[in-house]
Amino acid sequence: MAATTNTTTKTTRVQKSTSKTAAPGKVAAGKKRTASRTPPRSSSKGVRLLAGGNPQIAKGEGDTPVQAYIAALTGWKRDLAEQLDQLITQVVPGVQKAVKWNSPFYGVDGGGWFLGVHAYTRYLKLNFFKGSELRPLPPVSSASGEVRYVHLSDQEPFDTVQLTDWIRQAAAIPGWKMGQ
Repeated sequence: MAATTNTTTKTTRVQKSTSKTAAPGKVAAGKKRTASRTPPRSSSKGVRLLAGGNPQIAKGEGDTPVQAYIAALTGWKRDLAEQLDQLITQVVPGVQKAVKWNSPFYGVDGGGWFLGVHAYTRYLKLNFFKGSELRPLPPVSSASGEVRYVHLSDQEPFDTVQLTDWIRQAAAIPGWKMGQ
């Protein structure tokens, strides 16, 4: 009996989402059954902003794509990302930069990537790829166990001394290499 009730409920939902001129169970031409989505937003630079305001930037090596990512952020996220990029550049001379998967990556030549950044609605997430080796541990754990996160927001100032220490430590240990 339960199966019959479920079938009836599903049929009723389908019929409600279709036009009276469409065959039963079919969607009328030009109609979609999917939920409506908010149209993609764009930053002032014309870059498409993904969920949480994360810019969609083509992957690339070097400082140029990272600066394009930062420039496409809006408001406090841009300010924070600029400060973070300057801090990393000061702490790790010759730092390697890239954008991969719509996120800036920071690494050491031959040593792999030690840090990634991703924008979310309420914070910038710093991904320390070998964060479980840092002391003290960055505050947010991950499912992988090896990665640790730090969330930076406009709601509270970040501890520059601690962040500098984590960046220095992370750059000194072998980082994450693609394909590992």
